[in-house]
Amino acid sequence: MMAGAGVGALALGACSGITFAGTSPLGPVTTLGLDAGQVRLDLEGTPVETWGYNGTVPGPEIRLREGETLRVPLRNGLSDPTTVHWHGISLVNAMDGAPFLTQAPVEPGAGFDYEFVVPEAGTHWYHAHVGHQLDRGLYGALIVEPRHEELSYDREYTLLLDDWRDGLDDRSEYSAGHGGHDPTGSPALPADPREWVSFGGRFYPLTLVNARPPADPYTLDVRLGERIRLRVINAAADTGFRFAIGGHRLTVTHADGMPVQHVTVDAIRIGMGERYDVLIEADAPGAWQVGVMPEGRTGYGRAILRYLDAAGSTAPPSDLRPTELDGRLLTYDDLVNTGKEETPAAGSPDRTFALTLSGTDILADGLDPTEPFLVDSGEWVRFTLRNESMKWHPMHLHGHHFRVSTPGGNGPLKDTAAVPARGGELTFDWRADNPGAWMFHCHNHYHMEDGMMRTVTYRT
Repeated sequence: MMAGAGVGALALGACSGITFAGTSPLGPVTTLGLDAGQVRLDLEGTPVETWGYNGTVPGPEIRLREGETLRVPLRNGLSDPTTVHWHGISLVNAMDGAPFLTQAPVEPGAGFDYEFVVPEAGTHWYHAHVGHQLDRGLYGALIVEPRHEELSYDREYTLLLDDWRDGLDDRSEYSAGHGGHDPTGSPALPADPREWVSFGGRFYPLTLVNARPPADPYTLDVRLGERIRLRVINAAADTGFRFAIGGHRLTVTHADGMPVQHVTVDAIRIGMGERYDVLIEADAPGAWQVGVMPEGRTGYGRAILRYLDAAGSTAPPSDLRPTELDGRLLTYDDLVNTGKEETPAAGSPDRTFALTLSGTDILADGLDPTEPFLVDSGEWVRFTLRNESMKWHPMHLHGHHFRVSTPGGNGPLKDTAAVPARGGELTFDWRADNPGAWMFHCHNHYHMEDGMMRTVTYRT
């Protein structure tokens, strides 16, 4: 078994991007051009014309080491303006890809050169940040490898989970009976806000894993005795997922790219924009279902975990649901930070914002909804969020990581965290150490477009 197999051994991702190494005064440079344009997919026999990067969905996987420079010339071959956001990267503000905030959208036929240093290792991703373009396939994985890998594993896979409707569904934007509601508006799931887990409200005919539907599943090949690293990314616009693998348990090692104390569970719940790294032990020969269950709505996605040295093993039925989906489920309270220390020195923040999530707004006590959240460099800032809506909201802060408050007092560092519905609460602290104007929004892209977005602005 090798340490850092993601660098030197079998590194198998969703897509392989062509990268060109170079140097600059800041060190090594990785260059990859992104062309946003039309893409044709075949989804269970249905040809779909959609959008993607470099002719694929997902777009090419970008991989480099922490501290290196990433250079991405973007060419917009779409009919609409676009930008690219580098989700999870604490980069310079001008490169963040936030339309009308950090840059003007790139017009059709035009281009924009993104260039920035990636300061921290982790499983991240990139995606369009204009309108609902993410929901059409404009996304890809961004893997930043550490200078010194501490995990030992034999091979790895990157799995991008997605809800899909483009080219398959002509319904109105909201469909009765989906997204955890029945036609009367009464909740179809338990009343406990930590169990009532609908994230969205639209109808999606398919759940995809690396752009592959259940009838043509993505396959993860392994050998008996190997340890496998999975980088699981929820790239969906409107759906949270529960993820599990039949016959295997998941040892969680990272949340949103940041290391955590290892914890072993049967299943993980992953909101839009969140990422988890997990290890599995290949100790059960055969072919196993990798189950991806939408939370609070119908549908099912899958991949196949296949042992190469298991003679005669056949893929499980497409609708087989691993029992592990109903087993021990990861919660934020299980996650203990083992990375850099990020805590207010005196135990209390310098500035606190009490925020209410209404489903269409992020409301702050004493502030007009159009006003930014003003902070000063060097401050510790606390956000306390209360969700008064009927849906969970995965909240994402651009350009920073924050510490989620947990009973143990050493919660995980994340950049995206879901606030439970119906009075659910979440508190997190973050250091104002990256000046600029930054988006803070719900990562349900329809909620964001409806108004669940605010700006954090540095005064000094």
